[in-house]
Amino acid sequence: MESPASKIAVVLLACGSFNPITHMHLRLFELARDGLNGTGKYKVVKGIISPVGDAYKKKGLISSSHRMTMAKLATESSDWVEVSNWESSQNEWQETVKVLRYHQQSLNNLYSSKNFDEVPPLSKPGRKRKHEAGGHLSIRRNQLNSETKGTPQLKLLCGTDILESFAVPNLWKREDISEILTDYGMVCITRAGNQAQKFIYESDILWRRKENIHLVEEWISNDISATKIRRALRRRQSVRYLVPDSVLAYIEKHKLYSEESEEQNSGVILAPLQRYAKDAS
Repeated sequence: MESPASKIAVVLLACGSFNPITHMHLRLFELARDGLNGTGKYKVVKGIISPVGDAYKKKGLISSSHRMTMAKLATESSDWVEVSNWESSQNEWQETVKVLRYHQQSLNNLYSSKNFDEVPPLSKPGRKRKHEAGGHLSIRRNQLNSETKGTPQLKLLCGTDILESFAVPNLWKREDISEILTDYGMVCITRAGNQAQKFIYESDILWRRKENIHLVEEWISNDISATKIRRALRRRQSVRYLVPDSVLAYIEKHKLYSEESEEQNSGVILAPLQRYAKDAS
């Protein structure tokens, strides 16, 4: 049995559209923390939500300013999950590996700082916290000092749909997938009956780094998705209890998600497909 001080500190990073953010997005963090902490090897000390920028050009993607605000509203009651605006504030679409690099460097800078002891801890649960521009990090010092060793590791948090997307031509660069799995690792939330293990087995690049893919099964299934939320909103159906009340109030106030908004970027090729198809030609 490892002593508490030998645990590896982990920061979870979730990238995505969050269009809009739902209770399921928030549950991913809770499930991943329970799964990693339960191994006795890791101690999850922070979660980061990183909404994609408008330049991603996904169909139906509303303005990042709205998506950022909703994500901040959704995490106000969390004492460990925060929102970063670094990715969404970039003029060009940023590959996931670049977002990971940015946040790992931020962690390295924070932890190696001579003034680390002066870095303020996260606020108490239930109180509003400042979400500073650029996604600056704050971590509770007592967790790092008393329970963990070394600089916190950053891991990509996702559903198994991301694993499957690795096989889509021109959606990912192989060297990016390799770097994500080698230098960071992934925590994938799976559902009962999901064939994530089979998909890893059938992919050479995933199989070579399978020890860095942590699968966490979601035993209490939840089929909420942002796509279904948007569909219900377009049809003027209730989505209460599917998204945080503060997010729903924001959506209603700004009249977000309509048939018109769903046509946003219609006919536009997704940013990675544009970039990688061009590189391959």
